[in-house]
Amino acid sequence: MNIESDTASSHPRLLRHYIDGEFVAGDVTFQDLSPVDGSQVALVCEADAQAVDRAVRAARAAQLAGWRDTTPAQRADWLYRIAQGIEAHFDAFVATEVADTGRPVAQARTLDVARGIANFRIFADLVRTANSEFFETHTSDGGELINYVTRKPLGVVGIISPWNLPLLLLTWKVAPALAMGNCVVAKPSEETPGSATLLAEVIHEVGLPRGVFNLIHGHGPNAAGEFLTRHSDISAITFTGESRTGSTIMKTVADGVKDISFELGGKNAAVVFADADFDAAVDGVAKSSFTNAGQVCLCSERVYVERPIFERFVAALKQKAQALRVGAPEDPATTMGPLISQHHRDKVLSYFRLAVEEGANVVTGGDVPHFGDARDRGAFVNPTIWTGLPDTARCVTEEIFGPVCHVAPFDSEDEVISRVNHSAYGLAASIWTTHLTRGHRVARQIETGIVWVNAWFVRDLRTPFGGAKLSGIGREGGRHSLDFYSELTNICVKIG
Repeated sequence: MNIESDTASSHPRLLRHYIDGEFVAGDVTFQDLSPVDGSQVALVCEADAQAVDRAVRAARAAQLAGWRDTTPAQRADWLYRIAQGIEAHFDAFVATEVADTGRPVAQARTLDVARGIANFRIFADLVRTANSEFFETHTSDGGELINYVTRKPLGVVGIISPWNLPLLLLTWKVAPALAMGNCVVAKPSEETPGSATLLAEVIHEVGLPRGVFNLIHGHGPNAAGEFLTRHSDISAITFTGESRTGSTIMKTVADGVKDISFELGGKNAAVVFADADFDAAVDGVAKSSFTNAGQVCLCSERVYVERPIFERFVAALKQKAQALRVGAPEDPATTMGPLISQHHRDKVLSYFRLAVEEGANVVTGGDVPHFGDARDRGAFVNPTIWTGLPDTARCVTEEIFGPVCHVAPFDSEDEVISRVNHSAYGLAASIWTTHLTRGHRVARQIETGIVWVNAWFVRDLRTPFGGAKLSGIGREGGRHSLDFYSELTNICVKIG
């Protein structure tokens, strides 16, 4: 399997499933289209129910055949081999990620692929050093008890990953699932199947035992995604995506009482106090609103600015937005790429129209760029800032997932905390202030899974990550991932 030559070919690739150690084609295919110019990137096989069943059965067989009995050190070695395999084909992964998402090349190199490699290494190190809880107690008859906790694999884990950070979020799930001795059936988004296929090729190349990792391509409802979640031999489902899809999956797996881990939508807030480092806050909010064209679950779509600096802040943020260079990913000057698809652009543009209908003041953007070349067939929109909407407006309450934010003034700490928390979502928030006592105090009252103070999109990967309310169930990261991907068993032994 020559990964480099396959990705460099001028002809669209056929992306196949990877089942039981073999690449398998299907009778039905669909197009993977470039968000930059609408051209065909690849043809992708669509998994039917039989293909999904084969993948799950292969994973179950591999689990019983010995993968569950491997030691943590052995599994860590495999994760390191996979990381080294990705690293060996680094440029191919970058090219594939860029072709599928249209994101700037520099971002794919420094974030997406680098983080994919790091995910395997981090969880390899964690599983080598994971500690077990141990307790000594005494019984009423003078005897002694020892209690210790073991982690056993769940079995077969179904992984459904999104299109916004394809390799990063897929490996964030695959690595700990394998580390804990599970076998995997992964389904990437139909919008971004390329890097998942390359990962399967690397896994095949390094010789991971057949059936331990399986990959199926396809759509969600009444297709591969639903076939996977409904399969009786799946032990757990981990999903990152829309809240409505997460709700559907919950209903699907409810009868089987399967373990679930969901990272879902968000309508994240940024809070800027008047005493903030002004330039750092403007730069931070610009990044949190427009990075990856706003297609990051952690992006800020609601910005609250203390009234004394409100007008100045809006003007400065407008300058930042207008300085962004929207364009093709290979152009070194590009700082913002397209949305993922024409379908998603239609959704974002519908909110641009709705905002005007709801009475928004369009500070900048609200339209699409025109290039006069093939990029006009792409899914580009301009970075957009609104003011003037009430907190009840749909554009302030509903997740848009594009390069847009609404900026509103506030007058007191209690007021802004109430407004931030008045949301159906609870994924992330950021606070900008030089008064660190206030930063700590406000952070404790924000109803989200993660709060940044004077920062955004940085954290230790060993910390818990996840959302509250409609933003998810469970936590990933560090030992929290290890706990989800394993069955915790307490063993109690009476001595004497």
